[in-house]
Amino acid sequence: MMETKSPFLDTLFLLRKDECITIFTDLQEISKKEEQDAADYFESEFEKERLEFLSDQINCDKETAVWAAKILYHSAQLYLIRENTAKDLQKLIPEFKGKRDISSILSADLSLRFLPQIISALQNADPEDTLVKMLENILQQFHYSAVGFDMDLSKINWEEELKNKTYRKLYLERIVEKKAYSLAEIPYINQLLIAEFGMYKDIFWRELKIIEN
Repeated sequence: MMETKSPFLDTLFLLRKDECITIFTDLQEISKKEEQDAADYFESEFEKERLEFLSDQINCDKETAVWAAKILYHSAQLYLIRENTAKDLQKLIPEFKGKRDISSILSADLSLRFLPQIISALQNADPEDTLVKMLENILQQFHYSAVGFDMDLSKINWEEELKNKTYRKLYLERIVEKKAYSLAEIPYINQLLIAEFGMYKDIFWRELKIIEN
């Protein structure tokens, strides 16, 4: 995408293209036009990624994709701009109000996969920051985007969570990619991984323990 002179859109394009982020000097309102442009952009990005997970049953949830993009954008800006923002945090970082399903999880992930890095930066600046807890709560819901990031996911029913075949495949692949030991050693997930690796386990992940129930 070309530069748009929109801080919101330019931040998203640069982050997804080069995995770097620009912090602007003030918080600006995001217009409806910018939201629509972001929705169209994420729909096209979702289609590209869908080629990799080979499913025509999952469509982009554009509303959730834009919500997640705004969360990412605002949390990045709030890393630098905190003066007089406390009263606006709920507005800038709203809770997810939609339906949590495979479509919304994968649509949100287009942006939220970058959120752990921002949380880490905020934690380093101020471990007691209210914003950190708000962002962690979002990642509790959308933990696919947090694979490899230290989070308490002990309350999740993994058999229920990973019952969708496409989502299960993507989740396992990300665990392997991130070498997320804390997830890979959960007995149910460990069994799935070992079954996927088969006789090639040592090629894919030699160090991973086989967990017995």
